[in-house]
Amino acid sequence: MHKTTAKHRFQRINLFSIILLFVLILAGGVVRSTGSGMGCPDWPKCFGSYIPPLSADQLPENYKDKYLEGRRAKNQRFAKTLDVFGYTDLAKRLREDRSILVPEEFNAARTWTEYVNRLIGAASGIFLLLTAVYSFAYADKNKLIPFLSVFNLVLIGFQAWLGSIVVSTNLVAWIITVHLLLALAILAICIATYHLARASGRPALRVNMITYIVTIAALALSVVQITFGTEVRERIDAIATRLQDGYRATWITNAGKIFTDHRDLALLVLAVNIVLYILIRRGFNRHSIQQQIMSFSFLMIVLQIVTGVALAYMALPPVAQASHILLASLLFGAQFYLLLNLYRSASLHGGHQ
Repeated sequence: MHKTTAKHRFQRINLFSIILLFVLILAGGVVRSTGSGMGCPDWPKCFGSYIPPLSADQLPENYKDKYLEGRRAKNQRFAKTLDVFGYTDLAKRLREDRSILVPEEFNAARTWTEYVNRLIGAASGIFLLLTAVYSFAYADKNKLIPFLSVFNLVLIGFQAWLGSIVVSTNLVAWIITVHLLLALAILAICIATYHLARASGRPALRVNMITYIVTIAALALSVVQITFGTEVRERIDAIATRLQDGYRATWITNAGKIFTDHRDLALLVLAVNIVLYILIRRGFNRHSIQQQIMSFSFLMIVLQIVTGVALAYMALPPVAQASHILLASLLFGAQFYLLLNLYRSASLHGGHQ
């Protein structure tokens, strides 16, 4: 009875961890779209305190010099790491880039935006820790569940460090992409452990291999599309810096080929998901989890298109930026959960719902 209770608790905590991760992705999108990454220049405290200031008169003395020195030291350590892995040119540019040492002026709204993001991140870490603890209730039936849950803690620690580097290096281009893809990996592991726990002991179904392959294709396209999206954002950040945040309406048109690739790939994503929807309709009844996931996925795709149009033609409104990345993450999560529901059945001619 005790182990059964622990298993149920694991599933509830795991599910809540998944929800928190989506909230964290949204919070990260808000931080990015509002330029609040340096709202708190130090970590884990914010301006030397666990509760950030509300006004400039609450700031520590000489805070700019103090935190710039900390940022400079962190960047030098990161440059040494880049040297070890052979990225000597990037390390050299990082050492010589003076723009990353320009102090940020205090802005209470940005400070509290970043602070809330950190609180959500801390809550996510706590629930992922609890997920790992309760995952051992499944150690006798499926050792993959505790292994993945513990491994996720390692990824969370690395992600937290990488997040600090993203801010300290003033959003070095490729690190942003790695940071987001790692967030999706953490999310995928959480979804996988939840599915493994839920699927334990349930009857198998036969699924067409073509459906499974198209699902993989749809998921892969979503990952590529998300990667293109981060590269579009990186390009726009560079343009915004060059134009000193002026001429906002021209940023998209100046983004060049990566933006057109991102836009055109959206049509392929839509086409592949239409094919997948037809296959799911033919293979499962309308009340099945598979059809429910596909209906949800299509809603995410439609909303993605709407926010994408808003970004392109309304000069990148921050609310559309944050919504766009959240919707992309929700679509990824739905497609991955669908893939898990088809995996065993496609590979072993039987599977768990």
